[in-house]
This record gives sequence, structure tokens and C-alpha cells, in this order.
Amino acid sequence: MHPVFVRKDAEVNNFRAIFDATLKGFIRDRLVQILLVFAFLIFLVVPALSLFSMRQVQELSVTLSLSAISAILLVLTVILGSSSVWRDLDRRYLASILGLPVSRTSYILGKFGAIVIFILAGTVLLGIVASAGIALISAQYPSETPVRWVQIWVAILSDGIKCILVAAVAILFSSLSTSFYLPFLATLTIYFCGSASQAVYEYMSGDFGKKLSVLGRTLITSTYYVLPNFSAFDFKVQAVYAVPIGIRDVAYTFGYFLIYTGIILMLAVWAFNRRELA
Repeated sequence: MHPVFVRKDAEVNNFRAIFDATLKGFIRDRLVQILLVFAFLIFLVVPALSLFSMRQVQELSVTLSLSAISAILLVLTVILGSSSVWRDLDRRYLASILGLPVSRTSYILGKFGAIVIFILAGTVLLGIVASAGIALISAQYPSETPVRWVQIWVAILSDGIKCILVAAVAILFSSLSTSFYLPFLATLTIYFCGSASQAVYEYMSGDFGKKLSVLGRTLITSTYYVLPNFSAFDFKVQAVYAVPIGIRDVAYTFGYFLIYTGIILMLAVWAFNRRELA
């Protein structure tokens, strides 16, 4: 067999080994298990909380369910993304792993791949539980607004891919840091700033922007384009009020996700390949 194909096969096997080990570690992690149990307890409470709305019980149920999924996935993503590389460093496993015929690229991509599968599985599982609760509430307290499952699942899956992008950001900071706290706090900061960037940019584009200096407008505009726009993944309003979602909007959002995630992963691999590991 040609040496090029041998190297490719070895690279694939190394990726699978890192991927399998990381995914099994996530499943066995007690903190992750506790968070998932807590998540299911939240969904048991959602139907009761929805009753506080006398006129829009169904709408409140959808809102609370989607918000709960978004919050739970965000917490899981930030914790897993920030700790995946740090744990190997803290336990002194990383030097031993990279001492084997495992490239740093395979290591980072294997870690990220395991996080992606875990997030997608968690998204689908939480979505099924939330859908059951929404169906129960809508049957008992029907609303003039119909339940559009397509919009609801678009909103759920959009939260899932948004968290995959958040995971890529966390992996990038993890590839640069030797601690857990810096990637954790930096990822949360990027998330909250990216979630608000669209509103800030639109506000600046109005009358308020005319009062700013050229430097101020340039700085805000540059920050808007550099930060990931997480508000683009928010389809909760369409899901709650059964507003049609255009295929073009979904396609643009998914394309933006692929491009931005690819750039972040390339930066993470580049940084980790040049990092000194003592």
C-alpha cells in the first residue's frame, strides 16, 4: 500500500480512538449525568409553570420548553468544551497521548467530534421530552394558534447547531489555555456578546449611530462582523406563534454555521499545533 494511504488510515484510526475515548468519558461523567437528570426535572415542571398564563398556556409552554433546551445545552456545551483538553492536561494524560502516533490535529478534531455527537444526541433527546410536554399542554389547553411542529423542531435543532458553534469557540480557547476557567469564562463572554451583537448593530444603525464618532462606528461594526452572530440561530418566536420559516433563512443560517465553525476549528488546530506542552 502506498505510504500516503497508510498515513491517512492511521490518521482516521487515531481520530476514532480519540473520539471514542472522549465520548465514553462524557457518558460516564457524573457532572454531565447530574445535569441531564436536572434537565428532565425541569421539563416535568414546565407544564405546571405554563398554567400561570391564563390565556396563552400553550404559547408559554413552548416558550419555556425552548428556553430550557437552550439553557441546558449551553451549560453542557461550555462545560464539555472548556474541560475536554484541560482534563487531559490536569491528569497529565496529554503528553502520553501525543507521545503515541497521534497528531495534534486528530486530537483536537476527535475531541470536537465527540462534543458534536453528544450535543446532537442531547438536542434530540431533550426535544422529544419537550415535545411530549407541549403536546400534553396543547391537548388540555388548546389555543387559537396551532402547534407547528416543523417550526418547533427547526428552533430546537437551530439551538443544537448554535451550541456546536459555541463548542468550537470553547475548543479554540482550550487549545490556548492550561486552565479550565479561562476557556469557560471567555466562551461565555463570546456567547453573550455574540447574542447581543445584532441588537447593538441595529441600534447603532439608527439615530444613535449618527451621534457616534467614525472611530466608534467602525469599532462597533468590526466587532459585529468578527463575533459569531448567535441571534441568527434564534427561531423561538416563529415556533411559539406558528410563523412560517423560510427555507432560505434556514439555509443561510446553516451556511453561516458551517463557514464560521470551520474557521474557528482551523484556528484551534493551528494554535494547538504551535503550542508548547511542558
